[in-house]
Amino acid sequence: MDVAHTFDDLVEMQKAADKAHDQVRELQDAFGRPTATPWSPEQTDTYDKAWKNWRALADTIQAAVTEHAKDGGKLRFDVEAAVRTKARHPEPKPELAAA
Repeated sequence: MDVAHTFDDLVEMQKAADKAHDQVRELQDAFGRPTATPWSPEQTDTYDKAWKNWRALADTIQAAVTEHAKDGGKLRFDVEAAVRTKARHPEPKPELAAA
């Protein structure tokens, strides 16, 4: 990769990958197991596109986390854990916390 990403960039990338993964799981739930009930060609195509999108986003965030950790002299595990925590458990917005 030739573009450095900020921590906030990584969080947004993780959110996008998580959203794409959620879509894959939703399709699995909606279509059922292909071995139990064969999928139509349209279902297969829809699932394949969603899966490929998720994997591309997941690959991108993984590479970006590795680069960010290396550039910052940090452990990759620590960077990935912090990114996932921030993406999946954001702090409440101050105006919402006061309500």
